[in-house]
Amino acid sequence: MKQHRLAAAVALVGLVLAGCDAQTSEVELKTPAQKASYGIGLNMGKSLSQEGLADLDSKAVAMGIEDAIGKKEQKLKDEELAEAFAFLQKRAEERMAKLNEESAQAGKKFLEENGKKEGVVTTASGLQYEVIKKADGAQPKAADVVTVHYEGKLTDGTVFDSSVERGSPIDLPVSGVIPGWVEGLQLMHVGEKYKLYIPSELAYGAQSPSPAIPANSVLVFDLELLAIKDPAAPAQ
Repeated sequence: MKQHRLAAAVALVGLVLAGCDAQTSEVELKTPAQKASYGIGLNMGKSLSQEGLADLDSKAVAMGIEDAIGKKEQKLKDEELAEAFAFLQKRAEERMAKLNEESAQAGKKFLEENGKKEGVVTTASGLQYEVIKKADGAQPKAADVVTVHYEGKLTDGTVFDSSVERGSPIDLPVSGVIPGWVEGLQLMHVGEKYKLYIPSELAYGAQSPSPAIPANSVLVFDLELLAIKDPAAPAQ
């Protein structure tokens, strides 16, 4: 299946390339179809680059498409193609494994140093938090639904999600979020602001939910607990 997906991705890139003039600077991007074609190529190129396939030969890809469309005899046997796809897939997997290990080690180092800072508390689970603003409101339980404002960042400061930027807080079940949030929310009082430093094993681990969050990432959240929802209140 992986080889088929890789082949399909390469074929799609080739289809876009084959439909373009060799002088790409002369290609017009005026009509919706032209713009969509460019977008498909751009997105697929980014995806392949992330998979470690940035060195694909675009001319060879276009040649393969042209041979298929022109019903010419293919220049490589199926066995050779399968071997080439297997090589690229193995290389991509090795690259990803290396990046994942580097991310895990960088996260571990970050938490070790961060835990030494004044005001940062480390719990038994490994969660780290810092109280930014104290309050005396109620504390939520695992079964509660809460209203929060938050901003999520990587350790380098890159923002990957933010209700603050959207200008709208969200309601969520305390027990329905990542483990670091489940624990952190139950430490907070309504009205408080915390900064959570969440180890990857209390976040998404090796299973990244988005290209914006690399696997094994430590996540940093600025979190404000605005309210605990009244379960008896009618839905808005």
